Amino acid sequence: MDKRWGVAARDALVSGTLAAAASTAALAVAGRIETGSAVAPTNAISHWVYGDRAARQDAPSVRHTLLGYGIHHGASVFWAAAFERLFGRQTERGRVGSAIAGGLAVAALACFVDYKLTPRRLQPGYEMRLSRPSLAAVYAMFGLGLAAGALVNARVKARSARAA
Repeated sequence: MDKRWGVAARDALVSGTLAAAASTAALAVAGRIETGSAVAPTNAISHWVYGDRAARQDAPSVRHTLLGYGIHHGASVFWAAAFERLFGRQTERGRVGSAIAGGLAVAALACFVDYKLTPRRLQPGYEMRLSRPSLAAVYAMFGLGLAAGALVNARVKARSARAA
């Protein structure tokens, strides 16, 4: 843990955003294949507010899709802060393998917390619409998104250091 929380939180805005985008893309592909709706898994996340009926919504809407994505994005930035704190410095040193391994480790931890430690009402919700193999793909894409975001952060910092 060699990155301060303030720096990790700032960097998490980038890595969390890329992780949210990558995992949402995986949700959309899996949703389209398994339910016929690319937004159904994202809609299901809004069960935090609207209960289980949100998991039955297939059409895009502000009420379910936008809220579901907002919750997912916020959770992604939260987990990205932990990732950046634990693995961000290694990535800044050019350790791509460490970034990928760290991203996948944090994704596995997030999955464990989501499904073993979190009350059902606050679980992600997309498990109500997707198979376990699809969930594994979503979490893998989340982890790879964390790593990609950290690599973007590292590249930006390296450019800034060269320009200074």
